[in-house]
Amino acid sequence: MPEKNKQIKILLLIAVFTIVVALFFVFDLQKYLTLEYLKSSKAFFISSYEKNPILVLGSYFLFYIVITAFSLPGAVWMTLGGGAFFGLFAGTVIVSFASSIGATLAMLIARFLLRDWVQSHFASQMETINSGINKEGGFYLFTLRLVPAVPFLVINLGMGLTSLRALTFYWVSQLGMLPGTLVYINAGSELAKIESLSDILSPTLIGSFALLGTFPLLVKKMLAFIAKRRRKK
Repeated sequence: MPEKNKQIKILLLIAVFTIVVALFFVFDLQKYLTLEYLKSSKAFFISSYEKNPILVLGSYFLFYIVITAFSLPGAVWMTLGGGAFFGLFAGTVIVSFASSIGATLAMLIARFLLRDWVQSHFASQMETINSGINKEGGFYLFTLRLVPAVPFLVINLGMGLTSLRALTFYWVSQLGMLPGTLVYINAGSELAKIESLSDILSPTLIGSFALLGTFPLLVKKMLAFIAKRRRKK
């Protein structure tokens, strides 16, 4: 009987997963996750946020979790939107927690529902991930989160097939993604200030996107330094 109940729960989870993904594409919700939509809706969202901040923040938080948990497209624009609508501090806090929770749910979905699919579609990546986890443990996930060379989707789904604990995955992801989140939120907050062509040449906007471009290089240098210190020890 317990085995039968487990199978029923898995089938229900699969049904929910399928329905959510299908509805996202049937209603073409990805059209709301574009730069054009963010710019055209900026005034409306900011006005709504000022009138009812808890409702707007809560709705954004839940939608962000759904986007990341079900590995749907649009997380980058959601992050930039967080900076544009909520500012640097509030945007960073809400995106940091929403992205980490969503990523953990995506990892658990892969672990319990999509194991065969992930293994067949990301076989080569799984060899690398398993090897890294066996050698470095949580630190390997930390490096993957810091360096955006590996797609967010592959990390979430691939880690679901490892022995890494969900709680470890969560806090390491939150810590590792925080610098990148801060960079993107800052870029989004600067994008929201563009009102004319002259604003594009503002030092703060240029600085934000220069940081966005150089961030991966800075992280690689830092990780190389940490790896060198670890080898010496």
